[in-house]
Amino acid sequence: MPDISLTVVALLCLAALAAGWIDAVVGGGGLLLLPALLLGLPASTPAAYALGTNKAIAICGTGGAAVTYARKAPVEVGTAVRIGLAALAGSSAGAFFAAGMSTDVLKPVIMVVLLAVAAFVILRPAFGTAPAIGPATRRRKLAAIGLAGLGIGFYDGLVGPGTGTFLVLALTAVLRLDLVTASATAKIVNCCTNAGALAMFAWQGTVLWRFAALLALFNLAGGTLGARTALKQGSGFVRIVLLTVVLALVANLAYQQWLA
Repeated sequence: MPDISLTVVALLCLAALAAGWIDAVVGGGGLLLLPALLLGLPASTPAAYALGTNKAIAICGTGGAAVTYARKAPVEVGTAVRIGLAALAGSSAGAFFAAGMSTDVLKPVIMVVLLAVAAFVILRPAFGTAPAIGPATRRRKLAAIGLAGLGIGFYDGLVGPGTGTFLVLALTAVLRLDLVTASATAKIVNCCTNAGALAMFAWQGTVLWRFAALLALFNLAGGTLGARTALKQGSGFVRIVLLTVVLALVANLAYQQWLA
């Protein structure tokens, strides 16, 4: 266990709880949990340990949310797993190319894209609120594997922030899902990508396992609660959280680009 005060541990537990809830509803929990770990762990702790520990925590919340959704939402698990495996391959490729380029070049572009997404969601109140129209066609499934799997997976390995939110948006648009079903599908995809990343961090020995186990309990509770909230409140509620997270992501990227 890292040498930190009980007060900081308590705050990190609350951050893990809130991050699990946000991630289950619409993705983006890492925007809260990873910075909290970077601030809460001792200054001498290498950043790789925060990244590895974050994945060990997040996979529990994502898994709990995925199970909760799968029980009550009309999720095509087979399609979600195929997209997840494609995302795992895409994120590996993105991580490979990340070593040779500056992501600072991409951040302004991503901010513009996110602002366009926010404007689209605001101007199209019906986006993602209609019930899912049934099984997607083979062409749409292949498009989802390419865009949500390989494409967003590549972004996850290259840059990272907001991957879960991008997945929800892509799955809603391509597979014509409602936002609740898209969130449910995204959680299964995230389980695949998190498992791949966690395996790499574990192999490198950069996971604080006992500390992660404590925070994972809170993240699991938050993820399960978030999935239940989304199922109960419906797509209209998820839409509000989606807009909030998108704007928070823009603010976070702007801070990193111009103020940090």
